[in-house]
Amino acid sequence: MASANAGGTAKAAPPAPTPRKSVTGTRRMVAVLFLLPALVLLGALVLYPIGYSLFRSFFDSSGDFTAFGNYKTLFTDDSILTAIKNNAVWLVVAPTVATALGLIFAVLTERVRWGTAFKLVIFMPMAISMLAAGIIFRLVYESDPDRGVANAVAVSVHDTFAESSAFPQAHPSTKSPLKSAGDGAFITKEPVEAGTPVVLPLTGVPPNEMPDDAKAAEPARAEAGQVTGTAWQDFTRGKGRGKVNAPDTAELGYAGIKVEAVKDGEVVASTEAGADGTFALPKEADGAQLRFPASNFREPYNGVDWLGPSLITPAVIGSYLWMWAGFAMVLIAAGLASVPRELLEAARVDGANEWQVFRRVTVPLLAPVLAVVLVTLMINVLKIFDLVFVIPPGSSKDDANVLALQLYNSAFGDRDAGVASAIAMLLFLLVIPVMLFNIRRMRREGRR
Repeated sequence: MASANAGGTAKAAPPAPTPRKSVTGTRRMVAVLFLLPALVLLGALVLYPIGYSLFRSFFDSSGDFTAFGNYKTLFTDDSILTAIKNNAVWLVVAPTVATALGLIFAVLTERVRWGTAFKLVIFMPMAISMLAAGIIFRLVYESDPDRGVANAVAVSVHDTFAESSAFPQAHPSTKSPLKSAGDGAFITKEPVEAGTPVVLPLTGVPPNEMPDDAKAAEPARAEAGQVTGTAWQDFTRGKGRGKVNAPDTAELGYAGIKVEAVKDGEVVASTEAGADGTFALPKEADGAQLRFPASNFREPYNGVDWLGPSLITPAVIGSYLWMWAGFAMVLIAAGLASVPRELLEAARVDGANEWQVFRRVTVPLLAPVLAVVLVTLMINVLKIFDLVFVIPPGSSKDDANVLALQLYNSAFGDRDAGVASAIAMLLFLLVIPVMLFNIRRMRREGRR
């Protein structure tokens, strides 16, 4: 009600205040509008596929409801069980070894002038796609040493310490004076006498596989007080050509073949044949039997069957380490650069050697970085696909199988979307513990 003042005039009441909009509500609306596109993409590309895969995993290939039948298949099908076992091997071995290699490379490259160049070389494989790396290592692991780098190195190292024979297929003919001595060796049927040349014919070696320094076989000359003879390839191309158990001008000597004189089971003398196959033994060989030891006929070493069933998974893991050790090295090197040098120097002043400094100071200080690298690689190997798809040959694909490849085979090979969805959910469940560990670690780091 208006009130009167002393002059008798009425005074109007002040107008009611206009309600103000909530600042907090406005900010929330703006935040929602900005996040809406990301939320839509997250729902369409992440949440919906997860939900649909979970739903589809309860139905068989024809669309009939099967409850947990597909999940039962995961633990009864041999191919899927092999994939689970291989994924366990990958999960334990690959991240651990890659992180260890990255740590070693990062620490060592700090102590050399050309450390930056070394890091560049080690990190360079990260620029190559998994598919290209798989093709490269398919060639690296070729069984033929003339093509596969891994076997070329293996054969070179092996032949350095145990040279392969040049006559792996050689053997006596039916009319030869030689007989089998067991374990791949051959021995003369009768003892030999000094001064009487001996013939030791063999056959079975293709002409193009004879030693490069082999020359035309020559009959051995009789030498007083010595046992002489000839070891040669007793075979001449063409019907009716050449004489049996007699060197012919068209036949090659077994250059370098080893000959032993054996008496009562003991070797009393030995020698190697010359380029024309001739050899000479001292008087101790008189009355002995001559023997070609089995080492003359050892099969040539052709390396390791990297792509065979027993080694295919370690071989593929090796190609993964080639790519991802550089990734681990770069992250660990970045963490190592932030380590206070005063702590390392203090440890050295206190009498710690380099190994103790590394184990008791460097590694503990790098623990957060090592955890990041390890967790990242664990998530990465759970979904490994490209290398396992490209490197193993058809005969070893089942032995190298992993869950991501089995998911692909089930979905597009067997046309069984139910089993494929169940595998997808299994992979999702395997990733969850690693993600939770990573989230907890990040929260602990944030509270420090």
